Amino acid sequence: MSDAKPEGTSKLLVRTIVGAAYAVAIVGCLYVGVAATAVVVSVMGTLCAWELLRLLRGSGRQPNEMIALVVTALYPLLPLAPVRGGATLVTALLLIACAVWYIYVPRVSFTDVAMTVLVPVYCGFAFSAITSIRYSTPGFEGFLLTFGVMGSIWLNDAMAYFVGSRFGSHKLAPRISPNKSFEGFWGGLVSCVLIWVLMSVLKVRGIKLIYAIPFGLLVGLAGVLGDLFESRIKRGFAVKDSGSLLPGHGGMLDRSDALLFGCMTAYVLLRLGGIL
Repeated sequence: MSDAKPEGTSKLLVRTIVGAAYAVAIVGCLYVGVAATAVVVSVMGTLCAWELLRLLRGSGRQPNEMIALVVTALYPLLPLAPVRGGATLVTALLLIACAVWYIYVPRVSFTDVAMTVLVPVYCGFAFSAITSIRYSTPGFEGFLLTFGVMGSIWLNDAMAYFVGSRFGSHKLAPRISPNKSFEGFWGGLVSCVLIWVLMSVLKVRGIKLIYAIPFGLLVGLAGVLGDLFESRIKRGFAVKDSGSLLPGHGGMLDRSDALLFGCMTAYVLLRLGGIL
């Protein structure tokens, strides 16, 4: 019993250091520019895909790892391509490649094909929203906008954990993620909205308060959805973490689950609002 607190403190310290290093590396790439952002997002997406493919292989599925990883890596790089409609082109090639593979390899099941398509869409296409947001405004304002979007999701996650661990008593989704609570959910959501309000106060890309509040709410909700979606995946595979790449956090997919849905939602909202 006497060792519980020091051990808990040590784990928290490791989690904090790794989380800080992870955030600094990404923010640094966002600041450097669009190309650096595209590369780091491509690497992150590919690592997420690799972890998910490993889980699928462990459960007896046989997705085509080469197709899935190559397409996942390509999606975040597409906003830099000189060809318009790059995502449509790559998705078409993905489907064609999977069709050829399915037709000429008898042992392949349709489930294997479906997983080969889903993994890059989930881990690559969704992540490409970060590159698209950064690409929309190449200068410092683009950095602030992209950092604000990602920061709102990070803070949503951090505050949900902080509030939930101290005040949580009403379970949000006990069958999928027993530790999540409604108290943590609201704490995270309010924090996410505050970041969007701050962006409107700073007039980042001309975001108005009338947009900031609903955008913050929807992005926060999407982040929670992404978190629960990945938790449901892990529960299906009976694992606690998607990997062990980031000590104290689990795998890259564990650290990116909320970003995948949150940033994709932010991109759609910014486009619909005429901000991008």
